Amino acid sequence: MHRMAVLLFDGIHSFDLAMPLQVFSTAHSVDRAPGELFGPRLYDVRVCGDGRDLMISGVGGVEMYTCTPPYPLAAAIDSDTIVVIGHPAGQEAPAEALELLREAHRRGIRIASISAGGARVMAATGLMDGRRMATHWSRAEVLAEEYPQVRVDTDVLYLDHGDILTSAGAASAIDMCLHMIRQDYGSAVAADVARHMVVPLQRDGGQTPYIAHPEPGDDHGSLEPTMRWLRSQLGEPVTLADIASYAGTSPRTVNRKFREQTGTTPLQWLLRQRVHRAQELLETTDLSVEEISRYCGFGTSIALRQHFAKHVRTSPTAYRRTFRARSTTS
Repeated sequence: MHRMAVLLFDGIHSFDLAMPLQVFSTAHSVDRAPGELFGPRLYDVRVCGDGRDLMISGVGGVEMYTCTPPYPLAAAIDSDTIVVIGHPAGQEAPAEALELLREAHRRGIRIASISAGGARVMAATGLMDGRRMATHWSRAEVLAEEYPQVRVDTDVLYLDHGDILTSAGAASAIDMCLHMIRQDYGSAVAADVARHMVVPLQRDGGQTPYIAHPEPGDDHGSLEPTMRWLRSQLGEPVTLADIASYAGTSPRTVNRKFREQTGTTPLQWLLRQRVHRAQELLETTDLSVEEISRYCGFGTSIALRQHFAKHVRTSPTAYRRTFRARSTTS
Protein backbone atom coordinates (compact mmCIF):
# COMPACT_ATOMS: atom_id res chain seq x y z
CA MET A 1 0.00 0.00 0.00
CA HIS A 2 1.32 3.43 -0.98
CA ARG A 3 1.98 5.56 2.11
CA MET A 4 0.62 9.08 1.72
CA ALA A 5 1.21 11.94 4.20
CA VAL A 6 -0.88 15.12 4.01
CA LEU A 7 0.75 18.12 5.76
CA LEU A 8 -1.63 20.66 7.30
CA PHE A 9 -1.01 24.25 8.38
CA ASP A 10 -3.16 26.66 10.35
CA GLY A 11 -5.82 28.48 8.33
CA ILE A 12 -5.92 26.09 5.39
CA HIS A 13 -8.96 26.03 3.15
CA SER A 14 -11.36 23.12 3.70
CA PHE A 15 -11.67 22.54 -0.05
CA ASP A 16 -7.90 22.16 -0.44
CA LEU A 17 -7.88 19.57 2.33
CA ALA A 18 -10.90 17.65 1.06
CA MET A 19 -9.58 17.10 -2.47
CA PRO A 20 -6.56 14.85 -1.81
CA LEU A 21 -8.30 13.04 1.03
CA GLN A 22 -11.28 12.25 -1.18
CA VAL A 23 -9.30 11.28 -4.28
CA PHE A 24 -6.72 9.04 -2.65
CA SER A 25 -9.14 7.40 -0.21
CA THR A 26 -11.35 6.49 -3.19
CA ALA A 27 -8.51 4.64 -4.93
CA HIS A 28 -9.05 0.88 -4.71
CA SER A 29 -7.81 -2.04 -6.75
CA VAL A 30 -9.90 -2.76 -9.83
CA ASP A 31 -9.42 -6.48 -9.10
CA ARG A 32 -12.47 -7.17 -6.97
CA ALA A 33 -14.89 -9.99 -6.44
CA PRO A 34 -18.17 -9.99 -8.42
CA GLY A 35 -20.74 -7.76 -6.75
CA GLU A 36 -18.17 -5.83 -4.70
CA LEU A 37 -18.11 -2.07 -5.14
CA PHE A 38 -14.48 -1.68 -4.06
CA GLY A 39 -11.37 -3.82 -4.08
CA PRO A 40 -8.51 -3.44 -1.57
CA ARG A 41 -7.46 0.11 -0.70
CA LEU A 42 -4.32 1.33 -2.45
CA TYR A 43 -3.29 4.32 -0.29
CA ASP A 44 -2.65 4.62 3.43
CA VAL A 45 -3.41 8.32 3.93
CA ARG A 46 -2.15 10.00 7.11
CA VAL A 47 -2.86 13.61 8.07
CA CYS A 48 0.13 15.23 9.79
CA GLY A 49 0.57 18.47 11.75
CA ASP A 50 2.69 20.07 14.45
CA GLY A 51 0.44 18.91 17.30
CA ARG A 52 -1.54 22.14 17.65
CA ASP A 53 -5.22 22.70 17.00
CA LEU A 54 -5.48 24.05 13.46
CA MET A 55 -8.21 26.29 12.11
CA ILE A 56 -9.87 25.05 8.91
CA SER A 57 -11.46 27.88 6.93
CA GLY A 58 -14.24 27.92 4.39
CA VAL A 59 -15.25 30.20 1.53
CA GLY A 60 -14.08 33.77 2.04
CA GLY A 61 -11.94 32.80 5.02
CA VAL A 62 -14.94 31.96 7.22
CA GLU A 63 -13.75 29.99 10.25
CA MET A 64 -15.44 26.60 10.15
CA TYR A 65 -13.82 24.31 12.73
CA THR A 66 -10.58 23.34 14.40
CA CYS A 67 -8.85 20.00 14.20
CA THR A 68 -5.75 18.34 15.58
CA PRO A 69 -4.00 16.21 12.95
CA PRO A 70 -3.69 12.65 14.29
CA TYR A 71 -0.05 12.26 13.20
CA PRO A 72 2.97 14.49 13.96
CA LEU A 73 4.95 16.20 11.21
CA ALA A 74 7.82 13.75 11.71
CA ALA A 75 5.57 10.84 10.64
CA ALA A 76 5.59 12.21 7.08
CA ILE A 77 9.22 11.22 6.60
CA ASP A 78 8.19 7.55 6.52
CA SER A 79 5.83 8.05 3.57
CA ASP A 80 6.17 7.46 -0.17
CA THR A 81 4.46 10.75 -1.05
CA ILE A 82 3.91 14.00 0.86
CA VAL A 83 1.05 16.31 -0.13
CA VAL A 84 1.45 19.88 1.12
CA ILE A 85 -1.73 21.79 1.96
CA GLY A 86 -0.36 25.30 2.31
CA HIS A 87 -0.98 28.15 4.69
CA PRO A 88 -2.73 31.46 3.93
CA ALA A 89 -0.85 34.47 2.56
CA GLY A 90 0.86 36.53 5.24
CA GLN A 91 1.86 33.52 7.33
CA GLU A 92 5.17 31.74 7.36
CA ALA A 93 5.50 27.97 7.25
CA PRO A 94 7.14 26.52 10.39
CA ALA A 95 10.90 26.01 9.98
CA GLU A 96 10.40 22.42 11.16
CA ALA A 97 8.09 21.72 8.21
CA LEU A 98 10.44 23.30 5.68
CA GLU A 99 13.38 21.24 6.89
CA LEU A 100 11.24 18.10 6.87
CA LEU A 101 10.38 18.70 3.21
CA ARG A 102 14.03 19.26 2.32
CA GLU A 103 14.98 16.02 4.08
CA ALA A 104 12.12 14.17 2.37
CA HIS A 105 13.39 15.40 -0.99
CA ARG A 106 16.91 14.21 -0.16
CA ARG A 107 15.46 10.77 0.61
CA GLY A 108 13.62 10.61 -2.72
CA ILE A 109 10.10 11.00 -1.33
CA ARG A 110 7.69 12.43 -3.91
CA ILE A 111 6.22 15.82 -2.89
CA ALA A 112 3.08 17.49 -4.28
CA SER A 113 1.58 20.86 -3.38
CA ILE A 114 -2.03 22.00 -3.45
CA SER A 115 -3.05 25.50 -4.52
CA ALA A 116 -1.26 28.81 -3.88
CA GLY A 117 -0.67 28.08 -0.19
CA GLY A 118 1.14 24.85 -0.97
CA ALA A 119 3.14 26.62 -3.68
CA ARG A 120 4.33 29.22 -1.13
CA VAL A 121 5.52 26.46 1.20
CA MET A 122 7.39 24.71 -1.62
CA ALA A 123 8.96 27.99 -2.76
CA ALA A 124 10.11 28.67 0.81
CA THR A 125 11.97 25.35 0.95
CA GLY A 126 14.25 26.40 -1.91
CA LEU A 127 13.47 23.17 -3.74
CA MET A 128 11.77 25.05 -6.59
CA ASP A 129 14.64 27.44 -7.31
CA GLY A 130 15.22 27.58 -11.07
CA ARG A 131 12.17 25.40 -11.72
CA ARG A 132 8.72 26.07 -13.15
CA MET A 133 5.99 25.98 -10.55
CA ALA A 134 2.22 25.99 -11.09
CA THR A 135 0.05 28.12 -8.84
CA HIS A 136 -3.28 29.93 -8.82
CA TRP A 137 -3.31 32.86 -11.20
CA SER A 138 -4.55 35.28 -8.52
CA ARG A 139 -1.42 34.72 -6.38
CA ALA A 140 1.16 34.36 -9.14
CA GLU A 141 2.41 37.96 -9.23
CA VAL A 142 2.94 38.16 -5.47
CA LEU A 143 4.61 34.75 -5.39
CA ALA A 144 6.95 35.69 -8.24
CA GLU A 145 7.96 38.89 -6.43
CA GLU A 146 8.51 37.08 -3.13
CA TYR A 147 10.51 34.24 -4.73
CA PRO A 148 12.13 35.62 -7.91
CA GLN A 149 14.30 32.52 -8.28
CA VAL A 150 11.15 30.43 -8.95
CA ARG A 151 9.64 30.39 -12.46
CA VAL A 152 5.94 30.82 -11.67
CA ASP A 153 3.67 29.41 -14.39
CA THR A 154 -0.06 30.16 -14.55
CA ASP A 155 -0.64 28.60 -17.99
CA VAL A 156 -0.93 24.99 -16.82
CA LEU A 157 -3.18 22.97 -14.51
CA TYR A 158 -0.26 21.24 -12.83
CA LEU A 159 3.42 20.53 -13.36
CA ASP A 160 5.18 17.23 -12.73
CA HIS A 161 8.97 17.28 -12.36
CA GLY A 162 9.01 13.65 -11.25
CA ASP A 163 10.17 14.42 -7.72
CA ILE A 164 7.90 17.44 -7.13
CA LEU A 165 4.43 18.28 -8.45
CA THR A 166 2.62 21.60 -8.12
CA SER A 167 -0.99 22.47 -9.01
CA ALA A 168 -2.66 25.66 -10.18
CA GLY A 169 -5.21 25.77 -7.39
CA ALA A 170 -8.88 24.99 -6.82
CA ALA A 171 -10.12 21.94 -8.77
CA SER A 172 -6.82 21.48 -10.65
CA ALA A 173 -5.63 19.55 -7.59
CA ILE A 174 -8.10 16.79 -8.51
CA ASP A 175 -6.45 16.52 -11.94
CA MET A 176 -3.01 16.36 -10.34
CA CYS A 177 -4.12 13.67 -7.85
CA LEU A 178 -5.63 11.56 -10.65
CA HIS A 179 -2.38 11.96 -12.57
CA MET A 180 -0.46 10.68 -9.53
CA ILE A 181 -2.78 7.67 -9.22
CA ARG A 182 -2.26 6.90 -12.90
CA GLN A 183 1.51 6.98 -12.29
CA ASP A 184 1.25 4.73 -9.22
CA TYR A 185 -1.39 2.20 -10.25
CA GLY A 186 -2.30 2.79 -13.88
CA SER A 187 -4.97 4.29 -16.06
CA ALA A 188 -7.70 1.81 -15.10
CA VAL A 189 -7.48 2.69 -11.39
CA ALA A 190 -7.44 6.43 -12.14
CA ALA A 191 -10.50 6.05 -14.37
CA ASP A 192 -12.26 4.06 -11.66
CA VAL A 193 -11.63 6.83 -9.11
CA ALA A 194 -12.90 9.46 -11.54
CA ARG A 195 -16.09 7.48 -12.16
CA HIS A 196 -16.78 7.12 -8.42
CA MET A 197 -16.18 10.85 -7.90
CA VAL A 198 -18.19 11.75 -11.03
CA VAL A 199 -15.44 13.96 -12.44
CA PRO A 200 -13.79 13.99 -15.88
CA LEU A 201 -11.38 11.10 -16.34
CA GLN A 202 -8.45 13.48 -16.48
CA ARG A 203 -7.47 16.87 -17.80
CA ASP A 204 -3.86 16.86 -18.84
CA GLY A 205 -1.42 18.99 -16.88
CA GLY A 206 -0.49 21.11 -19.88
CA GLN A 207 -4.08 22.18 -20.45
CA THR A 208 -4.62 25.86 -19.90
CA PRO A 209 -6.59 26.88 -16.77
CA TYR A 210 -8.15 29.73 -18.72
CA ILE A 211 -11.21 28.05 -20.15
CA ALA A 212 -13.73 30.45 -21.67
CA HIS A 213 -17.38 30.10 -20.73
CA PRO A 214 -19.50 31.84 -23.37
CA GLU A 215 -23.15 32.58 -22.91
CA PRO A 216 -25.04 29.28 -23.23
CA GLY A 217 -27.31 28.64 -26.16
CA ASP A 218 -30.16 26.16 -26.41
CA ASP A 219 -27.73 23.31 -25.69
CA HIS A 220 -26.31 25.27 -22.71
CA GLY A 221 -23.03 25.54 -24.62
CA SER A 222 -21.84 22.15 -23.39
CA LEU A 223 -19.72 19.82 -25.50
CA GLU A 224 -20.40 16.90 -23.17
CA PRO A 225 -22.88 15.14 -25.54
CA THR A 226 -20.31 15.38 -28.34
CA MET A 227 -17.57 14.13 -26.03
CA ARG A 228 -19.68 11.15 -24.97
CA TRP A 229 -20.31 10.34 -28.63
CA LEU A 230 -16.59 10.59 -29.41
CA ARG A 231 -15.74 8.20 -26.55
CA SER A 232 -18.13 5.69 -28.10
CA GLN A 233 -16.36 6.06 -31.46
CA LEU A 234 -12.76 5.49 -30.37
CA GLY A 235 -12.36 2.51 -32.69
CA GLU A 236 -13.80 4.28 -35.72
CA PRO A 237 -12.18 6.77 -38.13
CA VAL A 238 -13.53 10.20 -37.18
CA THR A 239 -12.83 13.49 -38.97
CA LEU A 240 -13.36 17.07 -37.90
CA ALA A 241 -16.29 17.21 -40.34
CA ASP A 242 -17.86 14.18 -38.61
CA ILE A 243 -17.53 15.87 -35.21
CA ALA A 244 -19.02 19.10 -36.50
CA SER A 245 -21.90 17.20 -38.09
CA TYR A 246 -22.74 15.41 -34.84
CA ALA A 247 -22.53 18.70 -32.90
CA GLY A 248 -24.79 20.35 -35.48
CA THR A 249 -22.37 23.13 -36.30
CA SER A 250 -19.51 24.00 -38.65
CA PRO A 251 -15.96 22.60 -38.34
CA ARG A 252 -14.69 26.09 -37.52
CA THR A 253 -17.24 26.56 -34.74
CA VAL A 254 -16.73 23.14 -33.16
CA ASN A 255 -12.98 23.70 -33.28
CA ARG A 256 -13.42 27.05 -31.50
CA LYS A 257 -15.75 25.57 -28.87
CA PHE A 258 -13.34 22.76 -28.09
CA ARG A 259 -10.51 25.22 -27.61
CA GLU A 260 -12.70 27.33 -25.34
CA GLN A 261 -13.96 24.47 -23.20
CA THR A 262 -11.02 22.02 -23.21
CA GLY A 263 -8.01 24.08 -24.20
CA THR A 264 -7.26 21.88 -27.22
CA THR A 265 -8.66 20.90 -30.62
CA PRO A 266 -11.32 18.17 -31.14
CA LEU A 267 -8.90 15.82 -32.90
CA GLN A 268 -6.18 16.28 -30.28
CA TRP A 269 -8.75 15.66 -27.52
CA LEU A 270 -9.90 12.51 -29.33
CA LEU A 271 -6.31 11.32 -29.71
CA ARG A 272 -5.71 11.68 -25.98
CA GLN A 273 -8.86 9.66 -25.23
CA ARG A 274 -7.58 6.90 -27.51
CA VAL A 275 -4.25 6.84 -25.70
CA HIS A 276 -6.03 6.64 -22.31
CA ARG A 277 -8.15 3.75 -23.58
CA ALA A 278 -5.06 1.97 -24.86
CA GLN A 279 -3.48 2.34 -21.42
CA GLU A 280 -6.51 0.73 -19.78
CA LEU A 281 -6.54 -2.19 -22.23
CA LEU A 282 -2.80 -2.77 -21.76
CA GLU A 283 -3.32 -2.91 -17.99
CA THR A 284 -6.47 -5.00 -17.83
CA THR A 285 -6.49 -7.33 -20.87
CA ASP A 286 -4.24 -9.75 -22.74
CA LEU A 287 -5.08 -8.22 -26.11
CA SER A 288 -2.09 -7.85 -28.41
CA VAL A 289 -0.72 -4.41 -29.28
CA GLU A 290 -2.09 -4.89 -32.81
CA GLU A 291 -5.60 -5.65 -31.48
CA ILE A 292 -5.50 -2.67 -29.11
CA SER A 293 -4.41 -0.47 -32.01
CA ARG A 294 -7.59 -1.41 -33.90
CA TYR A 295 -9.90 -1.15 -30.86
CA CYS A 296 -8.62 2.34 -30.10
CA GLY A 297 -8.75 3.68 -33.64
CA PHE A 298 -5.03 3.90 -34.37
CA GLY A 299 -5.30 1.46 -37.24
CA THR A 300 -1.78 0.09 -37.02
CA SER A 301 0.52 -0.83 -34.15
CA ILE A 302 3.09 1.57 -35.58
CA ALA A 303 0.71 4.50 -35.17
CA LEU A 304 -0.15 3.41 -31.61
CA ARG A 305 3.52 3.13 -30.67
CA GLN A 306 4.26 6.59 -32.08
CA HIS A 307 1.44 8.34 -30.21
CA PHE A 308 2.00 6.27 -27.06
CA ALA A 309 5.68 7.26 -26.97
CA LYS A 310 4.77 10.93 -27.42
CA HIS A 311 2.12 11.06 -24.68
CA VAL A 312 3.21 8.36 -22.19
CA ARG A 313 6.95 8.47 -22.93
CA THR A 314 7.34 4.71 -23.15
CA SER A 315 6.30 1.89 -25.45
CA PRO A 316 3.02 -0.06 -25.09
CA THR A 317 4.96 -3.25 -24.34
CA ALA A 318 7.08 -1.61 -21.64
CA TYR A 319 3.99 0.05 -20.15
CA ARG A 320 2.17 -3.31 -19.91
CA ARG A 321 5.22 -4.97 -18.40
CA THR A 322 5.51 -2.26 -15.75
CA PHE A 323 1.92 -2.45 -14.56
CA ARG A 324 1.76 -6.24 -14.73
CA ALA A 325 4.85 -6.32 -12.49
CA ARG A 326 3.22 -3.89 -10.04
CA SER A 327 0.04 -5.97 -9.86
CA THR A 328 1.98 -9.15 -9.00
CA THR A 329 3.94 -7.45 -6.21
CA SER A 330 1.06 -5.49 -4.65
